[in-house]
Amino acid sequence: MFCTIHSCGLIGMDTFLARVEVDAGTGLPAIDMVGLLNSEVKESKERVKIALKNCGYRIPSQRITVNIAPADKRKEGTAFDLPIAIGIMQSLDLISSDLDLTDTIFLGELGLDGEIRSVKGVLPITKYARDMGYRRIILPIENAEEGAVIEGIKVVGVENLLEVASYLEEPTEKEDICIAPTRIDTSRLFAEEERQYEHDFANVYGQETLKRAAVIAAAGFHHLMISGTPGAGKTMVAKCMPSILPPLSLEESLEVSTIYSISGLLKKETPLLIKRPFWNPHHTISTSALAGGGRNARPGIISLSHKGILFLDEFPEFGRENIEILRQPLEDKQIQISRAQKTVNYPADIMLVAAMNPCPCGYYPDRNKCRCTPMDIQRYRNRISGPILDRLDLWVEVKGIPLKMLQQGKKGASSKELRKKVEIARKMQANRYQNTSILFNSQLKVGEIETYCNLGTKEKIYMEQLYKTLDLTARSYHRLLKVARTIADLEQSERIEKEHISEAVMFRGWER
Repeated sequence: MFCTIHSCGLIGMDTFLARVEVDAGTGLPAIDMVGLLNSEVKESKERVKIALKNCGYRIPSQRITVNIAPADKRKEGTAFDLPIAIGIMQSLDLISSDLDLTDTIFLGELGLDGEIRSVKGVLPITKYARDMGYRRIILPIENAEEGAVIEGIKVVGVENLLEVASYLEEPTEKEDICIAPTRIDTSRLFAEEERQYEHDFANVYGQETLKRAAVIAAAGFHHLMISGTPGAGKTMVAKCMPSILPPLSLEESLEVSTIYSISGLLKKETPLLIKRPFWNPHHTISTSALAGGGRNARPGIISLSHKGILFLDEFPEFGRENIEILRQPLEDKQIQISRAQKTVNYPADIMLVAAMNPCPCGYYPDRNKCRCTPMDIQRYRNRISGPILDRLDLWVEVKGIPLKMLQQGKKGASSKELRKKVEIARKMQANRYQNTSILFNSQLKVGEIETYCNLGTKEKIYMEQLYKTLDLTARSYHRLLKVARTIADLEQSERIEKEHISEAVMFRGWER
């Protein structure tokens, strides 16, 4: 007997419908599997066979052929175990062959005892199933809350194969009595979110210029470079920055959570990410771990930092290749991973916060401590190429904190106070871009800059002088305007004034 069970597969961020076709006929007893399958999917026939036996189902001596269509798309992962098992059961009449399962998506890995275990990518698959008009999705109980984040589709969490079989045999009107569908109020998740952070700006002594740059970066989602001597507070300020970022919107949260779902990093207790990501990889990180890749072209740290902060401490110490990889995500807000069999694009709209020393020893220009030669300093700084520097919006140089300030114990503004300033600027941006897909000033494209960063006559003349004096590129010119737009928003000004441009120029340290 022939039957078809519906499931889904993933290629990068893209979901596709997978039809598990099962035919049970005459021939030598065996289970053959075809359809461009990787080793994990091919091994599922052994898991399914033993799971059915341990659940009390007897497989007759027949030849069973399983095809997962479309045959030209590679199938990966363990989520096909459950649909294969259900297809074999229906083709052998172990469950009713009259069941109409065309409105159902099945996902789940099988244990040898029939247990249904969690799988990756449930969030994007559930959204795809909903958009394609499916009525319900049956998946592991551990993934039920993750799937229930998507409204408009019945999410049924199951624990084992026997539970699935008994559920499918129930009449439609009694389904919810057998297994109640999982539901989650996403608005409640956002309402209950508590903004508690380990690091607070109140514990940062001095460094008011750096704090100001951090507020500007957070308000407009601009890239920030911090240069200064060891112990000046570069790392501490960077770790405080998540505490002043605006919260994720529901749309942003779904987008970020999808990346984490694909990577298998969503936990049962947190089916939807609320806080913006913050990643701080060590400078010895490999290229594939940073950018993504591997055999299955999985997301890397850059994509996992989407809509959040990627903090690269000791920036020049990262490998040249790792630094240059940042060109595409800083410019295009996405990263492309190409392999022999496929090319995938992952979103990478990150805020880059980088920190570096002024020289290899860290103490230049203090010649009482610094013993670096001019050649050493130049070689150290040349590790960061001009195109990367050109993509940075803000550059701040900091010095050590005076002993007197530390002994006085006088603290500055807290994260809560600074966050209020960021929220004011964010509200102005939300009003300005309410009919567009733009969320932050940093996302403005060239054509949009002319619309939203319009300058008066005095400001145009000033920008012409700066363009010639600082020898700006077209990219740095536009980035300067976007930073000035953010500064104007912080001051609640609809127009970009000359003083806003002057402050933006102050943070173009490497060009000055």
